Amino acid sequence: MRKALLLIVLLGLSGAAAGQTSILGKHDADKPVNLSADKMEADLKGKTVTYSGNVIGVQGDIRLRADTMKDDSPNSKIYINGKVVVDSPATGTVTGDNAIYDLTKKFVTLSGHVVLHKQGQVTMQGSLLTVNMVTGKATLGAAPVAATANQAAAPGAPGGRVTGVITPKSQTP
Repeated sequence: MRKALLLIVLLGLSGAAAGQTSILGKHDADKPVNLSADKMEADLKGKTVTYSGNVIGVQGDIRLRADTMKDDSPNSKIYINGKVVVDSPATGTVTGDNAIYDLTKKFVTLSGHVVLHKQGQVTMQGSLLTVNMVTGKATLGAAPVAATANQAAAPGAPGGRVTGVITPKSQTP
């Protein structure tokens, strides 16, 4: 199920960026994925499905929220746009303006105002997060993101730099 794959990929983002050994942590990818939205529109000829309006995906204790999600089967890509939020009690929260999962290359890209937050320990900000799902390597950058056909241009972090705060565990409440 392509939707389950997308959700699983996005759920692993915060773990990868925070340096966990497994990109998915202890997440059970075999659990069912529940999707809901205000509207679902299918283009049978174009082989696309678009969910819009308060899109929510839940698998186990992990939750994805966004304004829209489009499964573009002919191009093997899934586009998620507008206030993308992935919450995981185990790995934290990742937010961004837009996300693209390239199923062929196995790359996830979050763009816009990207924030990675692990409760009480790490907060990192940038404008472009890429995750190689094969190697588990994640890169957070801050260069301005160019506009594409499916998303608007997004500004980089102030000064074009990645910023963050890391709190030692001894100071974590």
